[in-house]
Amino acid sequence: MAHPVSLSEASQQIRVLAADSNRMNNQLLADALMRDNRFRVLEGEPTAEAIVSAAEKEMLDIVILSPVLEDDSTKGFRVARQLRAARPETRIIILLDSCERSAVTEAFRSGARGIFCRNESLKSLAKCISCVHDGQIWASSRELRYLLEAFSETMPMRLVDASGTSILSRREQDVVRCVAEGLSNREIATRLHLTEHTVKNYLFRIFDKLGVSSRVEVVLYAFSVDRPASVAHASGAIAEAPTRGPRHKAASEPEEMTRRHRQSMTGGLAVDKESRRGVLV
Repeated sequence: MAHPVSLSEASQQIRVLAADSNRMNNQLLADALMRDNRFRVLEGEPTAEAIVSAAEKEMLDIVILSPVLEDDSTKGFRVARQLRAARPETRIIILLDSCERSAVTEAFRSGARGIFCRNESLKSLAKCISCVHDGQIWASSRELRYLLEAFSETMPMRLVDASGTSILSRREQDVVRCVAEGLSNREIATRLHLTEHTVKNYLFRIFDKLGVSSRVEVVLYAFSVDRPASVAHASGAIAEAPTRGPRHKAASEPEEMTRRHRQSMTGGLAVDKESRRGVLV
């Protein structure tokens, strides 16, 4: 049971909206989170209209969102995109039944800052909310690997604004491609025939133009550029998408990319004992 909180404590609470797949699940999720005094939990109808309306009116910090809304197994992803466009300061955690590749990558594409599977504990969900609220990315090493693999297959040639104008210069785009491969500053400098100092200057300009603060967020920004969804579904559940074109490069490449990303990320990793990660961005 939650304990009464003072006005000062209430002002510091994380404002969370629980938006699960149906009313019963929504009530259970909200009731469980209300026991933690760090959170001020709002509960509403699990419909797209109600979720977007609550996000606009309540100045939410976190939305915990199921992909399954109103008997549509991918509507939650579309709602996440709406929230990201309307209130980019509100961070989204996608609540998945199973963390399969297609569902994870679609969650990242939709703008999620956290991926949480239902087979994990409530204690882990509280950690997830806190990490995402603090500006971190919450994902397992496997889920990050899915992101890197998918990004390597679909990396956009240009990052553009709403009018189609390139956000970055050609050289800055070259640097972004190198970052997406997990190259260190020294490796980028060697490949592009630049000095490390020049590479750092390019990165600072890229961060500033994209409104991000680390390499991982550059990758997430580029990956969440709208492109056709590839999530297949059946009987209301998210399923592995069928193969469309090449899914893998050399067998060892994803593992190597993941290792190099870990080594070259500026923010580091916050790791808990359940082997989940909050990647600082």
